[in-house]
Order: sequence, then C-alpha cells, then structure tokens
Amino acid sequence: QVQLIESGGGLVQAGGSLRLSCAASGGTSSSYAMAWFRQAPGKEREFVAKINISGSHTSYRDSVKGRFTISRDNEKNTVYLQMNNLKPEDTAVYYCAADRQYYSPQYTYWGQGTQVTVSS
Repeated sequence: QVQLIESGGGLVQAGGSLRLSCAASGGTSSSYAMAWFRQAPGKEREFVAKINISGSHTSYRDSVKGRFTISRDNEKNTVYLQMNNLKPEDTAVYYCAADRQYYSPQYTYWGQGTQVTVSS
C-alpha cells in the first residue's frame, strides 16, 4: 500500500510558476511509476504527466509540453511537477498517482489532491 501526499499548490498569476511535490510512503514506493493528473471544475480528470521508476522516461499531455516538467527523487520518495508559464486553463485540482506499470491505463494509488489556481 502506497500513501501519497501532494503539496505546493496555490494561487499564481498567469505566466507564473509553481512546483508541486508528491511524497510517497509505505511499501517500496521507489518501485512505482508516478503520474500527475488534474481535474478542473465540471470537467473529467485528465492525464498531465508521468515518469517511470528510474526517471529515464517521461510523457506529457500536449497542452503542457514545454511548460511542465516531471521529475523524481527516489532517495526522498518524492515526485515533482515543475509548472512554468502557467495559464488560466491550468487551474484545477492536481492529483499524484502511482502504479507498478508505467503504461497502466488506470493508476492504482492516488493522493488527496492540491489546488492550483491561475489568475488572468
């Protein structure tokens, strides 16, 4: 069982930056692929980025490519999402997720989410 706790959300102006963190505990958390998803009000949850166990492979949704960077520190059992040049449409609750399979269609473990609000 993996427990995930997100932090780093907040209110930022358009063009600004935030870095989200996701601390994992329980089991061998460094053996999991990690991902970030987000859900805006009235919309379905959507994939944002993912990273494999070693950090050698990453993937992003098209709308965040070049602006967001996912990374991980396995010694600290933490995954990060650096978000630059934020836009109002990035406003959402951001969730961290973990799964043993990088290509899993549905990640198994989820955090409680952290709110990101981008003002125009």
